[in-house]
Amino acid sequence: MPLIRTIQIDSETKLGVWKITEQEDFFRKEVNISPAIHHPHKRLQHFAGRYLLVNLFPDFPIHDITISNTKKPVLNCQTYYFSISHCADYAAAIVSKKAPVGIDIEEAKPKIELVSHKFLAPEEAAFIDPNHDLQHKTICWSAKEAMFKWYGHGKVDFRANMNLQPFPYQVAGFITADFNKPDANTRLYLQYIMENGLCLAWTQPAKQAE
Repeated sequence: MPLIRTIQIDSETKLGVWKITEQEDFFRKEVNISPAIHHPHKRLQHFAGRYLLVNLFPDFPIHDITISNTKKPVLNCQTYYFSISHCADYAAAIVSKKAPVGIDIEEAKPKIELVSHKFLAPEEAAFIDPNHDLQHKTICWSAKEAMFKWYGHGKVDFRANMNLQPFPYQVAGFITADFNKPDANTRLYLQYIMENGLCLAWTQPAKQAE
C-alpha cells in the first residue's frame, strides 16, 4: 500500500501522505470526485486525496463533501475538519475532529525562487538561508499555502496577511506565524518536513494574536 507516511498529531488530528501508483478503478470503489475534473492525472490526485481521508479516519463521511464558493471541499456538518493537497505523484491530507486545519505538499522547483517576491515580505526574505535558498523558500511557500487552506475563504495577500516569524533552515522544524485579516486575526503554529526535494507543511490554530 503506497501510504508512505502518517503522523498522529494528537488524539483527534492525523495526517497522511500517499504515493500514487494506482489506476482510477482502485479509488472508485471507495470515493467520488467532481465529474468536472477531466485531466487524468488531476483526477488521480483528487481520488488519492479523498481516499486518504477514509484511511486516516474510517468513519469519515466522504460522500458528504461539498465544494464551497471558494472551491474548497468542506463538510457542512463539521463533524470533521480537513485539508487536502496534491503534487506530482503525491497526495497529502490532514483531518481533525476539533478545529480547522491546513496542509500543503510541494516540490522544491526553481519557479518558487522566481515568484518568491510575491509571497515573501522583506522581513521574511531577510532570514532565508543563502546556502539553502530554494529549499528555505519552498518551506515558506508551503507553510503559507497551508495557512491559506486553513483559512478557506479565499482573497488572501500572501505577503500582507501572512507573516512568518524567522526560523532557520532545517530538514524538519516548526514555524510560528500570524494570519492577519479582520475576520481571522490568529497566531498559528506550523510543522514541516523537507525530504527528497519534497516539502510537507501543516498547521493548526493555536491562539488569538494579541
